[in-house]
Amino acid sequence: MKVRVLLADDHQLFREALRVMLEKEPSIRVVAETGDGLQVMPLAQSLSPDVVCMDISMPGMNGIETTRRLRAACPDIKIIGLSAFSDQRYILEMLNAGASGYVTKAAAGDQLLQAIATVLQEQKYLCPDATTAISRVQPELGDSAGQADRLGPRERQVLQLVAEGHTSAQIAGHLQMAPSTVEVHRRNIMRKLNLHNVADLTKYAIRVGLTSS
Repeated sequence: MKVRVLLADDHQLFREALRVMLEKEPSIRVVAETGDGLQVMPLAQSLSPDVVCMDISMPGMNGIETTRRLRAACPDIKIIGLSAFSDQRYILEMLNAGASGYVTKAAAGDQLLQAIATVLQEQKYLCPDATTAISRVQPELGDSAGQADRLGPRERQVLQLVAEGHTSAQIAGHLQMAPSTVEVHRRNIMRKLNLHNVADLTKYAIRVGLTSS
């Protein structure tokens, strides 16, 4: 039986190149692809892929939050993080969210097939760049991860959109909630993180990998 793979990456050319590479393997079938984080969950639930290759920076919902939600809803699906960066924080946040592997886009051609085979054997896989980055982790990295865990799923989504420059009215429309509810979430986020303005929220979101903006 072929390994069923879902590709989630907002760079269309990169996604197409991955699909061509993967489908050269007789044992792999790409069942769907998307560039929007909000589409990952419904596609995964309807198609039941074995593996999702998940870009970290996507519109709608970033790959870290999408991974967290997908693992909660579909724990049998293996997730491999994809990113142009081998930043420690992105790697740690992706793994903490439930990813089984992490591959930089520069290494995807050589490493992704190996990553897929490894995670299907219930093992973790980090490409060499990610392994090197993790080996340099500083103790304070745990502080940011701990703070992020204080936020609820909707708060993390609001924080991402705030960091990406959206107004409260735009966020309300995007998330189908009242603007006053968005403001409540913003106040709660600032209180929980002890941050006091949008600039600090944006810096924090970038630091913990909620956005790369």
